[in-house]
Amino acid sequence: MRSILITLLLCGFFFNSKAQEIDTLAYDSFMEWVLEYHPMATQAELNTVMGDMEVRTARGGFDPMIYGNLDKKSYNETLYYDKREAGISIPTWAGIELNGSYEQNTGKYLNPESNVPNDGLFTAGASVNLGQGLILDQRRAALRQAQLYQQSTESQRRQMLNSLYLQATDMYWRWALAYSNQEVLKEGVELAEIRYRAVKSSFKFGDVAAIDTVEAFSQLLNRQYKLQAAQNTLFATTQELNTYLWDEEGNPINLNEEIYPERLEADFTTIVNKEELRTMVASHPELQIADFELASLDVERKLKAQQIIPVVKLKYNFLTESLNDFDNAGFFENNYKWGISVYTPLFLRKSRGSLGLAKAKIDFKQNSRDIKEIQLRTKLESELNNLENLNSQILTFEQNVFSLEALLQGEVRRFEIGESSLFLVNAREVSVFDSKLTLNELISKRKIANAKTRYAAGLGFNN
Repeated sequence: MRSILITLLLCGFFFNSKAQEIDTLAYDSFMEWVLEYHPMATQAELNTVMGDMEVRTARGGFDPMIYGNLDKKSYNETLYYDKREAGISIPTWAGIELNGSYEQNTGKYLNPESNVPNDGLFTAGASVNLGQGLILDQRRAALRQAQLYQQSTESQRRQMLNSLYLQATDMYWRWALAYSNQEVLKEGVELAEIRYRAVKSSFKFGDVAAIDTVEAFSQLLNRQYKLQAAQNTLFATTQELNTYLWDEEGNPINLNEEIYPERLEADFTTIVNKEELRTMVASHPELQIADFELASLDVERKLKAQQIIPVVKLKYNFLTESLNDFDNAGFFENNYKWGISVYTPLFLRKSRGSLGLAKAKIDFKQNSRDIKEIQLRTKLESELNNLENLNSQILTFEQNVFSLEALLQGEVRRFEIGESSLFLVNAREVSVFDSKLTLNELISKRKIANAKTRYAAGLGFNN
């Protein structure tokens, strides 16, 4: 696959005589290449990396913290105090913060409450929020929101890839349409050239009037003009197609002029299960992203609700001169210190305002999410109807092309026996070529419409 595509896609110096035998870039191969190397596909993958980094950052709020303090004062040959402390603080998901420390203090003017044994004093304990922060605090809320963002990045990745799928599909079949139209018009020019030469020869032998040579030459010029326009369109679409082609090193690559798209043919083998697509809309990436945003806003609402509750923080620590004594330490018996802090605003206006704002944001986002779902379902129904309509139009126009070709053959036979004119033959032929161009356009639109239907249901490359 890879070697074939490299051969197909890169500029002329990548080709040799054997490689030139491979001259078709199939739609499936093109899409695999786009998915593998297009920068947007790489960006989509980077979304999940950013989500992982957000979670890692939030988990950093639960990293143990070690600290150390040294505070010493000496003046006029007198040691006022020498205070040394080192410790560790360990936050937990349950909201309890474990801590341990060691302090050693000396000095003539040391604060009495800072007196410790000569060998220092060990402290081990915990602090817990019994009011605000018991259920949820800022640290836990940040981690939960980061986890929701991480999950939403997968939906964002899907949405980006789906968008790339639709854009690349549209581009490929527009390129295929431009190429098919050019081939039809080339055939028209070739026929016009043959007819013009034949009419000139007939005129020399007196079989046709001079006006017939003018008619044939006029048709040739007209078809040459249309072919030139088609060639210009093909060149422009090929340049656009090149913007979707990149190599594994991230460098843009260009199609060789000898590479062509697959034939533009009506394909009704793709069966669209309407009910299945309608069901899939509920898991559309855009709706999933909105759901994750709602969940994140709900975490914020719960955090704001916690801020209405008074702060009640309990601290308790065992004290000992030796770490071995912790096993025999009695709770609230001896060698301990504890404390409790309680405070709350008097009117709670800030907390209640923040909670009300969080609820309003949820209602606003929920309304936007509901509207988005209706829009997606409406879009899907529109695309399904368009797909069915194009299927019917293609079937109708295939019959029309067949009928026009039959009329052309009949007109040619009448012209051969002298019952028709070159003008009528040209008119029939123009109708045939115009109908073929229209059929090409319908087939191209149908293939793009199939991709649009999948995109409306939230599907893309691999689903």
